[in-house]
Amino acid sequence: MTDQRCDWCGVDPLYVAYHDEEWGVPCHDERALFELLILEGMQAGLSWLTILRKRAEFRLAFKGFVPEVIARFGRREQDRLLANAGIVRNRAKITAAIGNARALLAVHDRGESLAGWLWEGTDRPTRHRFRSLAEVPAQTPASKDLSKRLHAAGFRFVGPTICYAWMQASGRVNDHLLHCPRHDACAQLGGG
Repeated sequence: MTDQRCDWCGVDPLYVAYHDEEWGVPCHDERALFELLILEGMQAGLSWLTILRKRAEFRLAFKGFVPEVIARFGRREQDRLLANAGIVRNRAKITAAIGNARALLAVHDRGESLAGWLWEGTDRPTRHRFRSLAEVPAQTPASKDLSKRLHAAGFRFVGPTICYAWMQASGRVNDHLLHCPRHDACAQLGGG
């Protein structure tokens, strides 16, 4: 991959690997989408690189992001998470993550899924043709609609900006810049 990748990833090897191998790759896996949604919420007010550096510890602390396990977390597990310097120790975000696991199980009980909501109405990513970071929106009508639906189902830390970042990370939208080699590569993966 050349130095023409998207400007936002800089040169940090962890960030570059995330950009080159994960970001924008179409994902339909429910557990992986749940993990991304929780991590996007944890990222609010922080850099994504901070979250990437803590992701391995997040996976351990949140038991692989298995919603059935997280939904059973009580006060003891919350205290354990708040004491874990390897993750973001924000009570509201941790409480939201646990509540989001419970909300997801309720969604599943209705025969629905995050993947179904995220990819509703399409089987391929929305492919944008942005030339610069200045053109990339922080939120869209689709992310606002998704945020409303998630909020109505009991999810928290799922505002329109977080939902748009989730859509980008999960490949629901292809926001790799036109000059980035991943723009066409991710389009091929998603059939668009």
